[in-house]
Amino acid sequence: VSGSNESLQRAEELLERLRVRVDDLEAASQAGGDVDAAVDGLAEIAEIAKEIEAEIQRARQAADAGA
Repeated sequence: VSGSNESLQRAEELLERLRVRVDDLEAASQAGGDVDAAVDGLAEIAEIAKEIEAEIQRARQAADAGA
């Protein structure tokens, strides 16, 4: 279960990074930000989302192994 807790904690940290990145992107959008920067920001958000999904999957596997 410790492995699942670690994965969930990592997912929470990644979720906070995602929220910050989304907020940054929204602020840049409202300020008329650069389109290329927005595309880069979206790519980063997508990558963070994939990392969150992987951590959740690891947590599930760790929980199943401990069950």
